[in-house]
Amino acid sequence: MANRSSNRAAVPEAKGALDKFKYEVANELGVPLSDGYNGDLTSKQNGSVGGYMVKKMIEQQEKQMAGK
Repeated sequence: MANRSSNRAAVPEAKGALDKFKYEVANELGVPLSDGYNGDLTSKQNGSVGGYMVKKMIEQQEKQMAGK
C-alpha cells in the first residue's frame, strides 16, 4: 500500500525555514525541543508548538493581506 502521509510541506524548499521557525517557537514557549529524538515530550508540548506556529503564520498572512 502506498504511503499517503499528509505530513509534507506544500513548498519543499521552505523546509529549512519551517524547521528554524519551529525551534524559535519552541524556545519562545519554553518547550525543550531538540534536534533528533523528542519522544520524551508530551502531546501537549508538541501540540503547543504546532498550534502557535499556525497562529503566527495566520497573523502574518492577515497582515500581508491587509497591506501592513
